[in-house]
Amino acid sequence: MRKERGGTMVAERTTFHRPKFGALLQSDPNIPSPNTHNNSGKEHSVRSSAVSPGYYDNNNNNNVRSSATSPGYYDNNPFSSGASPGYYDNTPAMSASPATTLGFYDNNNVQGSSVGSTPYAMSPWNHESPYNKSPWIAPSPLNPLLDERCLPESGLVGSLVREEGHIYSLAVSGDLLYTGSDSKNIRVWKNLKDFTGFKSNSGLVKTIVICGEKIFTGHQDGKIRVWKVSQKKPSLHKRIGSLPALKDFIRSSMNPKNYVEVRRHRNVVRIRHFDAVSCMSLNEELGLLYSGSWDKTFKVWRIADSKCLESVSAHDDAVNSVIVGFDSLVFTGSADGTVKVWRRELQGKGSTHFLVQTLLKQENAVTALAVNQSAAIVYCGSSDGNVNYWEREKHLSHGGVLRGHRLAVLCLAAAGNLVFSGSADKNICVWRREVGPGGSHSCLSVLTGHLGPVKCLTVEEDRSRAEDKTDQKWIVYSGSLDRSVKVWRVSEQPPDLRKIMLSEKQASSRSNYSNY
Repeated sequence: MRKERGGTMVAERTTFHRPKFGALLQSDPNIPSPNTHNNSGKEHSVRSSAVSPGYYDNNNNNNVRSSATSPGYYDNNPFSSGASPGYYDNTPAMSASPATTLGFYDNNNVQGSSVGSTPYAMSPWNHESPYNKSPWIAPSPLNPLLDERCLPESGLVGSLVREEGHIYSLAVSGDLLYTGSDSKNIRVWKNLKDFTGFKSNSGLVKTIVICGEKIFTGHQDGKIRVWKVSQKKPSLHKRIGSLPALKDFIRSSMNPKNYVEVRRHRNVVRIRHFDAVSCMSLNEELGLLYSGSWDKTFKVWRIADSKCLESVSAHDDAVNSVIVGFDSLVFTGSADGTVKVWRRELQGKGSTHFLVQTLLKQENAVTALAVNQSAAIVYCGSSDGNVNYWEREKHLSHGGVLRGHRLAVLCLAAAGNLVFSGSADKNICVWRREVGPGGSHSCLSVLTGHLGPVKCLTVEEDRSRAEDKTDQKWIVYSGSLDRSVKVWRVSEQPPDLRKIMLSEKQASSRSNYSNY
């Protein structure tokens, strides 16, 4: 724009402010970012797609550890977040479009849509998502709350809401569901009802692992706390220690050789994480617990005596995911964009983890890992919205890319022939692996309904319908930054559209008849 001042033409600059990555992860788009009016010019560290708890703790220093500038971040195509790494150009990419799988969007030309030219206009908050037409959230006479006889084979079972904080972690043990949040509380749910809870002294609960009677919780303050259920009063959870045990930490701190330099003029004891514990994984057979941290290491703990057996400097940036795999392998994913494979080998009286290979090296942060133990497949979610996978049958060669999200993949879970990916775009994609040669993947369905990014997932077998051997079903729990946990029933079989349409038509006819 140009204005005249005293006979001269003066150019006036018009600027558009690109929204911060953290702002897009807000539970409510109408809530302004803490830094919306902050023009101090502070740099924000971008290291992983896990939202730093400081973002929701009134901390003005947004330490959003993710790749906010990944390609395709504002891509108009909601089913692809950008091209896969260049060196995978020749690998087959699996299409995630539900249009080709379920046929729900046949008449909706989503991929050719355009929503504007400015970053605000292209923001996912400012245009209608094609997933809104998903049958999972469309009003339907088959709603089980309206008629228990019409309980759907797949879809939303219910929602668990307690206004305590954003949900960051989930774990299932029997009929109990554990949820961790940034309120420092761990809530326990039984049969989808609030059962009990317990609170830690400090630190957002980023990860929960259950082993027998022990519950391990990893926190933002770098500590791993250990809890045990009271046998006399099952609703009571007592803290019985931490990792490392206090006596081991004191003993180790007295030896200068046990210190490592983490920053200039700062040394820490090797056996304790000095930054957020972002992930944990259990090797139940060997009684080992693996913990990954933003301090770039993963550590190996012996559960029996809480002893740290090994500390491995694994990556050049935050470790966002660690998971126990098959064939004595351990997989780690990091904000440095790599996925590494480690093998546990006996050495003398102990054991050591050696780097076997690097599966992936890219610019976008690796945010989540999952392993299908029976099929021996490793899945990796990234901040570009893609899910890569590798197969043991092909000597851990790259199998393909699953593209189904517009924003970063924040969590993954695998069960049976299904893979579930939760994303910052608030959706959960359900992928099915075809049994047989090739093992291609297709998008079975898209679960929608969360109002904020989906931060964590856990899956268990649907025991209520275990007698049906022809159709395997799973119960999926999804935790979100919208402060809720949603419970889904998902079948491995694709939905029968004709049966659904016929049932809805019959229900609609009954409804119209009752109006006369």
